[in-house]
Amino acid sequence: MSTRLFRVGSLIAAIALVFAACGPSTPASSSPVAVAPSTSSAPTTEPSKGPATVPPGGPVEIRWFCCIGGGDAPEQTVVEKKVVDAFNASHPNIHLTFEAVPYAGANAALATEIGSGNGPDIVGPAGIGGANAFNGQWLDLAPLIASTNYDLSGFPADAVDIYKLSDGQLGIPFAIYPSALFYKKSLFDEAGLAEPPHKYGDKYTMPDGSTVDWNYDTAANLAKILTVDKAGKDATQAGFDPKKIVQWGFEPQRDDLRGLGAYFGAGKLAADDGKTVQIPDAWAAGWKWWYDRIWKDHSSMTNAQFTSRDINPKDYPFFTGKIAMSENFLWSTYGVKDAGDDWNLAAIPSFNGQTTAAFNADTFRILKATKHPNEAFEVLTYLLGDASAELLTAYGGFPARTAEQPAALDALQAQFTQTIDWQVAVDGVQYADNPNFESYMPAYNETLGLVGSGGKYLTKWSSTPGLDMDKEIQSLKTEMQGIWDKAK
Repeated sequence: MSTRLFRVGSLIAAIALVFAACGPSTPASSSPVAVAPSTSSAPTTEPSKGPATVPPGGPVEIRWFCCIGGGDAPEQTVVEKKVVDAFNASHPNIHLTFEAVPYAGANAALATEIGSGNGPDIVGPAGIGGANAFNGQWLDLAPLIASTNYDLSGFPADAVDIYKLSDGQLGIPFAIYPSALFYKKSLFDEAGLAEPPHKYGDKYTMPDGSTVDWNYDTAANLAKILTVDKAGKDATQAGFDPKKIVQWGFEPQRDDLRGLGAYFGAGKLAADDGKTVQIPDAWAAGWKWWYDRIWKDHSSMTNAQFTSRDINPKDYPFFTGKIAMSENFLWSTYGVKDAGDDWNLAAIPSFNGQTTAAFNADTFRILKATKHPNEAFEVLTYLLGDASAELLTAYGGFPARTAEQPAALDALQAQFTQTIDWQVAVDGVQYADNPNFESYMPAYNETLGLVGSGGKYLTKWSSTPGLDMDKEIQSLKTEMQGIWDKAK
């Protein structure tokens, strides 16, 4: 999601500490900015070993387009410009230019350039969803990876596979955002409950000492005990008043119905034919589970509660310290300090014996229409390699390279007074949803109007009790199919 690149203050600060030895939202103007190399500052990126001479025909022109997934904040473009300078200083065979279009207009600008036959060579940073708005336009990197012997062994296999689709290996990992269950230890202690397990596969210990599977049934039962009204009664007790709740037991990641469903199982809305709507069974079950937590157990917030600036003033309810458990991505550490000094990370619950931890990721991609795939790949590997430290810092990204993660976790820990089990988030990568919930679907932006943040059905379901959810899900499917059919 594009907003994560602008709401990651804590993560940016942490990654900056990681890369301090290596070197650093307000929209800019609405027109593209082509950034040429400057002569006023020295390169801040370690040069790679490029060709020593300019080819006879002059350097190959490669254009890097930003910002369909963020990267357009002034402080970010300063870093991007330095990266361009450093690359050009060390690669006389290629002349790289940088085109920054503010996020609000970037998709339209890129579509226009591609449609006119004047598309760039490299695009990024881009999330999975942002890139899938340009489905079919990306170059399969597999032949270039093979011909250059580019080493993918430094990345988690699950992160690499996120970009392995029917039309090839469309990306290489750069910044990743695994998810975990954030929880408040003090609220569990007050309720006499054991903390949720940190290790995937471990069971949960009940108050009587018995152990049960750590799944969504268990989480739902705990969430009721952890939901408390103004009089101090929890949601399992007689006299509990759902109109006077002061503490909620469970909040899902509800930016997008697709992402909410993905915690119950990997899937996608578009069938393999690319034009037929399908609702994954696990997603339908997850939506129903969430609906029951709101209206049956009252352990999750209604839309009115969630959108109230009095109740939830800081984007995500967990930041208020009034939520016992909440699923979210690692980028949400930007605001979690406000939850207090007693929160930690636990494993995502399983569903039907399978665990899925929804996954966000950003990287750079090459358009398949590029006239210079080899040179574009040389630039791409520079952005993912020599320039990655500065760019990860600027974007607030968590490194996909396994070797860089321990230092990044140490720097994250330095931002907090309590000891956080960050390994939980790293372990979650192996449970990433594949296919990813942001996979391609027709009429991408219009469809988000149904399932995205503030979308029709997400809003309706969290605002209206007594709905027949089977009929609601069918209605969503029918309406979505109508939109896709018109888009043909």
